Amino acid sequence: MARYAQFLIGRLASYVAVVLFGITFIFVIPRLLPVNPVEAMLGRMMSQGAYMQQEQVTALRESLSDAFGLNGTILEQYFGFLHRILFSQDFGPSLAMYPTPVRELIAQALPWTFGLLLSAVLIAWLIGNAIGLIIGTMPGRRLSRALEAVAIVLYPIPYFILALVLSILFSYVWKIFPLTTTVRGPAWSWELLTSVVYNSFLPALSIIAVTFGWWMLSMRALSSTLMDEDFIVYAQLKGIGRPRLLLRYVVPNAMLPQVTFLALQLGLMFNGSIIAEIVFNYPGLGSLIYTAILQGDYNLLMGTVSLSIVAVATATLLIDLLYPLLDPRIRVR
Repeated sequence: MARYAQFLIGRLASYVAVVLFGITFIFVIPRLLPVNPVEAMLGRMMSQGAYMQQEQVTALRESLSDAFGLNGTILEQYFGFLHRILFSQDFGPSLAMYPTPVRELIAQALPWTFGLLLSAVLIAWLIGNAIGLIIGTMPGRRLSRALEAVAIVLYPIPYFILALVLSILFSYVWKIFPLTTTVRGPAWSWELLTSVVYNSFLPALSIIAVTFGWWMLSMRALSSTLMDEDFIVYAQLKGIGRPRLLLRYVVPNAMLPQVTFLALQLGLMFNGSIIAEIVFNYPGLGSLIYTAILQGDYNLLMGTVSLSIVAVATATLLIDLLYPLLDPRIRVR
C-alpha cells in the first residue's frame, strides 16, 4: 500500500507540474507579442466612429486593463492569472465578443465538440481495431487484402480534404445535409437531439473515415506480430479454439498501445476539430480557436488552450493509474 501511495504521489506531482508549466507558457507567450489587446480594442472602437473624450479613453483603458488582467507587474499579473484559473476558472471577457466571459463561450461550444469528437473517435477506434484484428490474424485472405487496401487508401487523406469533398457532394450536389449547422427544437427534446445528430453526421463521417484507417493498420501490425510469438504458437499447439485464442491471448496484448493512444486522442479532442468545424460551420471549440486567432483574442485563446492542456494531462494521468490494471506485467516500483 505504501508503494502504491508513493507511486500515486509521484504521478500527481508530475501532473501538477505539467499543468502549471503549460499554463505558465500560455501566460507568457501572448505578452511577448508586440500587440497590446487593450490598445487594439480601443483602436477598433475609434475606427468604427466612436468618439470619446480623453478622460473617458483613460477610464476605459484602465477598466479594460483590469478586466484583462494587465494591471500591475508581471508577477502580480501571473499570480492573479493563476488564482482566477485555478479557483474560479475565470479567463476574463472575450475581446472579440466583449463583454461575454470566455468561460461562457467555452461552456456553449464544449458540448458540441465533445459530442462530435467523442462519438467519432470511439466509433473509429472500435471499427478500426475490430477490422485490424481480423486482417492481422487472417493474412492472405481476399477479404483481408481488400480491407487493408481500403485502409491504405483512406489513411493518408487529410480529414479536412475529405470534409470538403463530403460537403460538396452531400450539400451542393445532392443537398442531403445543410451547408451550415442549424439546430432546432426546445432544450433536451427529441427534436433537438435528432437535429444535432443530423447536423453532426458529415463532420463525424469525415473524421471517422480517415482515422479508422490508422487504427486498422496499427492493429493489423500488432496482431500479425503477436501471431508469431511463442506463447501464441504454444496455445495453438495445445488446441485452443480460435475465438478464445483471439480474446484471451491476442486482444489483451495488442490493445495496450491502442488504449494509450485512445486516451491521448480523447484528451486532444478539447482542441476541437478546427478545419472540419470551419468547413461545416460547426459551433465547437475549433471554431472558437479560429475566431480567437483571427481576432487576436488572447483571453479566448488562453482559455481554450488551457482546457486542452488540462485534458491531455488528465488523460495521461488516468492511463498511468490504469495501466497496472490493464497489464499484470506492470508492477509498482
